Amino acid sequence: MKKSQFLFLKLFTKRYILAALLIGICFSLQVSCSSEEDPEPEQEEVVDNDPIGEEPEDMGGDEDPGDMGGDEDPGDMGGDEDPTGLDPDLSPSENFDLSTWNISIPIDENNNGNADHIKVADLNNNYEDPLFFFTGDDGGMVFKCPIAGFKTSANTKFTRVELREMLRGTNTSISTQGISKNNWVFGSAPQSDINNSGGFDGEMNAILAVNHVTTTGDSNQVGRVIVGQIHANSDEPLRLYYRKLPNNELGSIYFAHEVEGGDDIYYEMIGSRSSSASNPADGIAIDEKFSYQVKVVNNDMWVTISREGKDDIEQYVDMSNSGYDVGGQYMYFKAGAYNQNDSGNDDDYVEVSFYSLTKSHSE
Repeated sequence: MKKSQFLFLKLFTKRYILAALLIGICFSLQVSCSSEEDPEPEQEEVVDNDPIGEEPEDMGGDEDPGDMGGDEDPGDMGGDEDPTGLDPDLSPSENFDLSTWNISIPIDENNNGNADHIKVADLNNNYEDPLFFFTGDDGGMVFKCPIAGFKTSANTKFTRVELREMLRGTNTSISTQGISKNNWVFGSAPQSDINNSGGFDGEMNAILAVNHVTTTGDSNQVGRVIVGQIHANSDEPLRLYYRKLPNNELGSIYFAHEVEGGDDIYYEMIGSRSSSASNPADGIAIDEKFSYQVKVVNNDMWVTISREGKDDIEQYVDMSNSGYDVGGQYMYFKAGAYNQNDSGNDDDYVEVSFYSLTKSHSE
């Protein structure tokens, strides 16, 4: 073989081997690249955040009664965290500011024939009663009132577990009744009464849930409970009711405005107060949280009901002709469970849990 032919064959062989090597390397890279591709993405888990059962904004403590949770809507009781700060291991007075309240309990330990009143000082000394007034498992302040029990006076036939506003706090030198620093008056009252009272006009805010209503008794009484009041000398400018009939799934909200020395005027806010009412389409269920606000300025009163995810419901009352702007008419707030049934079984009861309770007055 000629030398030139040998050199050509050698060069061709090297080029063939090099080409083969290059082809092999590319193929390996292709296989390797395809094996590093991302796998099929997993399905994202969908979490259903239901705010209805969550705790509301905290309205307790030393905050302004009008402040229902900072910048949030007062009706917004949702959120991803429990901001209330209510501790189920603490007494009601440790979770709530009860420094200007006393409470009525339907027992008679002092044997005077009437329901006992737990004084402000005692109430705020971690008072609890396992049957009537205690902290619930969720930290709520629970008012439980059976049909059977002692009444606060001969003027009522119904039992109650109910707070009574005491602006004097623990200063027992101030008279409980009358125009005094223990009570407040309308801003339309005589100036002398304003000067001598504990404040004028008022606002009370609460978040609560009705846990149980009576299911036995006369049809005109069953299922009723009063959860808030404005009380005057002998009449009530406001009695706020929740009522759920035994055959209905949802309850109604209404209130009575009593003209001084006269008749009650009723205002139905949600559903009907009738003893034969059908299930209210937009009613409030047992254990469902809602809030109320009661506000009085001069002779004007507003009552507002708020719920999660729903528009507020407000009712205005002109009290110019109701007789509460004259001299000597004093006011105080009440809140709790005032049973409105005396015809059912003795052990039938109403129960209400409060998650916030605040109030304020002008001075």
